[in-house]
Amino acid sequence: MTTEGDGKRFLPIILLSAAGFTVLTTEFIIVGLLPAVAMDLHVSIPQAGLLVTLFAFTVAVVGPPLTAHLAQFERKRLFVGIMLLFALSNVLAATAPNFGVMAFARFIPALALPVFWSLASDTAVKIMGHEKAGKAVSMVGFGVVLATIFGIPIGTLISHAYGWRTAFGVIAVLALVKSLSLLLFLPRMTLEQEPVPVVRQMGILRNPTIMGHVLLSLLIFAGMFTAYTYLADTLERIGGFDGGIVGWILLGFGGVGLIGNWLGGRMVDWSPLGATILFAAPMALGIVILAPVVKMYGPLVVALTLWGIAQSALFTICHARVMKAAWATPAIGASLNISGCNIGIGLGAIIGGRVIDHFGLSDVGLASGMVIALAITMGALLAFTTRRGQVAPSSL
Repeated sequence: MTTEGDGKRFLPIILLSAAGFTVLTTEFIIVGLLPAVAMDLHVSIPQAGLLVTLFAFTVAVVGPPLTAHLAQFERKRLFVGIMLLFALSNVLAATAPNFGVMAFARFIPALALPVFWSLASDTAVKIMGHEKAGKAVSMVGFGVVLATIFGIPIGTLISHAYGWRTAFGVIAVLALVKSLSLLLFLPRMTLEQEPVPVVRQMGILRNPTIMGHVLLSLLIFAGMFTAYTYLADTLERIGGFDGGIVGWILLGFGGVGLIGNWLGGRMVDWSPLGATILFAAPMALGIVILAPVVKMYGPLVVALTLWGIAQSALFTICHARVMKAAWATPAIGASLNISGCNIGIGLGAIIGGRVIDHFGLSDVGLASGMVIALAITMGALLAFTTRRGQVAPSSL
């Protein structure tokens, strides 16, 4: 892929990272707003959690085929259109009169998110080179980290002060601004090769090693979101913090994610599977101990720090790991990873909701830890089988 104009190497990545901030804030802001949305739309917390599941499963189902189809389109025009779609969907969410309309408002951006994230990552890798895929993905993923640091917490603070509808309205404005910035400053991009037919691109599904990597991402994110979906509710109901304090806690949680993004982007180029296991273990520990220590300041900080660093690192690691395994078709690999991650997100929200209904909110962390332990086992098994099969190091 080449860029016209002055050819500044990092300009497209910076612009896409900034747009990614709005894209991922749209997906995950519901985590901080869940209690307020549930109360206003007259549904239970587990029912409101289904908004997370709907978004995630939509991404999972449409992501690979839609990405394969749209990968042949000129990237600048495509990215601008996606951001306009995000602006409109957030306006609809901000004005939703009932749960059904809110669900539809969450469905619309779920169609576009996998296309944006896959092709933005693919664009960055092509600019930086495959050998620096981890660094490239982490640069685009910096927008994800900023969404965690600023988007979700500030959305929670805005919701506490002005209402959750205002939070979605602010995101709509940001999406419109980002679409204009991409239109004005993103260089036009052209493909260096002929488009690959969708059917041929989807042949990647027959590769057991790649699908094993996707399954590993699914398990990691299922464990992660079993607890993360209900983090705000845990802090409020078990910890006794009000909505404003929860926003500041989430701000700190995202802040330590800067460390995780930096570490993950570098360690994944060293050993993708090793980095996955290395960060999954402390994340599980932080999640499991959170509820028991949520009223003790020092241990609470330790638990959230472990969780926040590891979670941010695993966003980057899982994405780069699958793209490295699918080196011949990295955009489809990225989309498959997004599908796997979002199936995991949806399953995590369901698991957490069922645990709350049957056992109570305090047991969500333990359930999350058990799923992550399964993921670690899967990662170790995948490392063993791929090495026995003499797979290239970049795919491990």
